[in-house]
Amino acid sequence: MAAEETVLEVQHDHAETQNQADEWSGGKKPFKASYGKLMMWYFLLSDAFTFAGFLIAYGALRFSVPTWPLPDFVFQSFPGGFHHAPLIFVTLMTFILIVSSVTMVRAVQEGHRENKDGVAFWMLMTIIGGLTFLGCQAWEWTTLIAGENMSVTRNTFGSHTESGYYLDDEHGHPYASEGERERFDAGDTYLLHEYNPNGGHGDSHGSDDEHGEDHNKGAAGHDSHDDASHGEDHSDEGTHDNHDGDGHHGDGKGGGEQDHATAEVHTIAQHPENPNDKRFVSRRFVTDGGVEGHQEFGPYQFGALFFFITGFHGFHVFSGVAFLLIILLNVVSGLYVERKNGYEMVEKIGLYWHFVDLVWVFVFLVFYLL
Repeated sequence: MAAEETVLEVQHDHAETQNQADEWSGGKKPFKASYGKLMMWYFLLSDAFTFAGFLIAYGALRFSVPTWPLPDFVFQSFPGGFHHAPLIFVTLMTFILIVSSVTMVRAVQEGHRENKDGVAFWMLMTIIGGLTFLGCQAWEWTTLIAGENMSVTRNTFGSHTESGYYLDDEHGHPYASEGERERFDAGDTYLLHEYNPNGGHGDSHGSDDEHGEDHNKGAAGHDSHDDASHGEDHSDEGTHDNHDGDGHHGDGKGGGEQDHATAEVHTIAQHPENPNDKRFVSRRFVTDGGVEGHQEFGPYQFGALFFFITGFHGFHVFSGVAFLLIILLNVVSGLYVERKNGYEMVEKIGLYWHFVDLVWVFVFLVFYLL
């Protein structure tokens, strides 16, 4: 009897050891996912932490700087010369990316059906959507850099912290009478126009006539200029300094320049760390509290974070398009037909593409809507 019990115990121990060996033999897929899918999820998780860090940094700076530009004013341009379309263009970009995510879903579905032609067609549609998004982003960057002179170290958009009225028009010329003075409200954002001795503006926002919208009219019925109606920061460092003998501001950020053609004084602003930088018209103003000041550059972190975050995401989109194109060529060549695994490679790139789309939704919510 003891011998039989010993034999049973040995058999039980052997069976238990065999079960443990089977569990660690690699035969079972963790989370019912292949090794490739699991590694893709690990990569996407780490990438999500990176984007989260960038967006949290943006939010912390956004709410700690009182002169942060309003996105509704900064991103109001639309192809074709339209300038009164706040966030319409970036909304279109978001729609394009979401549609490309839908086409990616269709490609994965056709892959599960082992339909090579269906996979190829919907992947091609996804690639077209990604390229369209990149083209839209290129137009937006060109508008901000070439048209509105914004860069990583220079932000031509600023905001007011108090209400008041301007002493100069958008060209830097003093108003002829108090009735023509343009008012602005606390929180309004403005754009510093590049100084042009011949008149006019070199930015895409254009003049008041191009915008065709009346924001605030003075007592004499003077139409205000669109960009200037979105004010400026006049915190302690934005206070108007007295001019010295040679016509320059004491703070080194702006100065008076005589226009010999019109014998009128223009207030000029230059980047404080680069005196050889472009010159911009810096309109003088007076707050309702009687404090004089002039327009200054906005926080440079705005431009730096915009180009870095959107550029980092754009790099992800570009990489995704490149991978999609490579996998599309493999699909067309019939490389995945013999594997009969539901076109798993298409599913893995689909996970990446959905992640890129989801990240853009958060970028849109945090950067463009806050």
